[in-house]
Amino acid sequence: MTVLPDDGLELAGEFPDVPHEQWQRLVAGVLRKSGKDVEGAEAEEALSTALEDGLRTRPLYTARDGAPEPGFPGFAPFVRGGRAEGNTVGGWDVRQRHTAADGTAVLADLENGVSSLWLTVGEDGIPVPALGTVLDGVYLDLAPVVLDAGRETEPAARELLRLYEERGVARDVARGNLGADPLGHEARTGQGYDVAPVADLARRCAEEYPGLRALTVDALPYHEAGGSAAQELGCSLATAVAYLRELTDAGLSVEQACAQLEFRYAATADQFLTIAKLRAARRLWARVAEACGAPRAGAQLQHVVTSPVMMTRRDPWVNMLRTTIATLAAGAGGADSVTVLPFDHALGLPDAFARRIARNTSTILIEESHLSRVIDPAGGSWYVERLTDELAHAGWEFFRRIERLGGQAAALRSGDLGRDLADTWAARSGKLAKRREPITGVSEFPHIAEKPVIREPVPESRSGGLPRVRRDEAYEALRARSDAHLAATGTRPRIFLAAIGPAAAHTARLTFASNLFQAGGIEPVTEGTFEESGASEAVLCSSDALYEERAEAVAGQLKAAGAAQVFLAGRPGNHPGVDSYVFAGCDAVAVLSATLDRMGVS
Repeated sequence: MTVLPDDGLELAGEFPDVPHEQWQRLVAGVLRKSGKDVEGAEAEEALSTALEDGLRTRPLYTARDGAPEPGFPGFAPFVRGGRAEGNTVGGWDVRQRHTAADGTAVLADLENGVSSLWLTVGEDGIPVPALGTVLDGVYLDLAPVVLDAGRETEPAARELLRLYEERGVARDVARGNLGADPLGHEARTGQGYDVAPVADLARRCAEEYPGLRALTVDALPYHEAGGSAAQELGCSLATAVAYLRELTDAGLSVEQACAQLEFRYAATADQFLTIAKLRAARRLWARVAEACGAPRAGAQLQHVVTSPVMMTRRDPWVNMLRTTIATLAAGAGGADSVTVLPFDHALGLPDAFARRIARNTSTILIEESHLSRVIDPAGGSWYVERLTDELAHAGWEFFRRIERLGGQAAALRSGDLGRDLADTWAARSGKLAKRREPITGVSEFPHIAEKPVIREPVPESRSGGLPRVRRDEAYEALRARSDAHLAATGTRPRIFLAAIGPAAAHTARLTFASNLFQAGGIEPVTEGTFEESGASEAVLCSSDALYEERAEAVAGQLKAAGAAQVFLAGRPGNHPGVDSYVFAGCDAVAVLSATLDRMGVS
């Protein structure tokens, strides 16, 4: 997709073409030095990275890795954007979420960069009668309002419409979404609600409020249940198709029904996968609209939220980095609206500082980095185009599976969908446990002595539907055990790191062992003797050569000094006196849990 300049100058023109096979031979030569004897395509495959959904990221993409023509922004299949102008005019809509009846916080956000509001209303958030108070002082003709009210959608929507009338907001000026999502609510809570009033709201919006939508297709419940990107896409399509059927049965045309839907997706710190997911989502919805006979109605309106699954409770400051990458990916992927969750989201209600950082994340990317000045900046990349295509096919296949099960509602109620998501999460949990998917500040480089960040708790989320998972949950359970032990005894559980030989020999593995055990809340001790450490277990840390010479003797000395368990930091081998091994790729959660058990940390 490279366009040559008018003078025809091609910068690579003087260089000979390099065949792909030559590059593969060079790769094979490098791998051979590391002990892998592979040739040709196998050498390239050795450098590939497995993703979920059976996808793989290869080390090199070229013009051979073609993908379907993505088209142009604002035209089917809308891969490059739902609007011809993209977000170039003013950037994406910065949408802040509020769950508490705090009008002061709402106004502070709107006065400092937020352009629309996402309000959780009802039992889990703002009481419906308080909606007017929360929106007091808000210019409803300027700030779009998006509701999330669950079973109270109908009264909340009617209250918002009443406020529009009361405050003199013209019907053709009102913007936002009434937030009806019966299937999303059922996925969250196990309880659905009547679709008939939703159809009435959609009909009213279609006839009287051209800038107001009635329904949200929320894919977050499936993402938060551990689903993959393709499963998130498939669930969103199946939900949207179910809503299309309900709305057209209620008398709306396909075009009117499509115009009543807004799609909500998660953005993770995997920036390229997020970009490809948003591009694939638009392509897939365009295909559905085309199949329904309304190809021009296939421009998907996307609201993207930084992933709650990736947010950590320990070292929450790192969440700022995660949400920055996710927001960049959402903007580059063409999201129409973006919600950046505050860095303390997992801890409770965000404070003013956290909300400020959240909204300023978008502001910096739009105003200082000018990210929105270019439409679809990743378009044309062989990697991104190929990943978009592969993810679209995987998402479509999962959508077809749900349809074969009888549709989204049937798949939810039968438990089939829940089992699919659980299987995906189980596989990912294994990678997290082995630190193949590292979590900075939690499973890697933990700060065991960090001062905890305290926030006002949020109301307990209603259960009964799909589970809500977090990447840090296994390590959080381990750290909680350590915290309880500290509170009860005044000290954390300890482990002695026995460094053998000079610093050049032991530093790498001593650092590895220190990080590993701190991830479970176990304090490493490196100074003094084992008897002075207060520990009951020890880890040998050195080079392979010194292990052969001294591991047996040092392990014997530690056992004689009272060590109940002696680990060796390195690959398993034959070292008398060593009880267990810790190494890159070992099941860290299992090792840490068993260690805490032996130490009597309940």
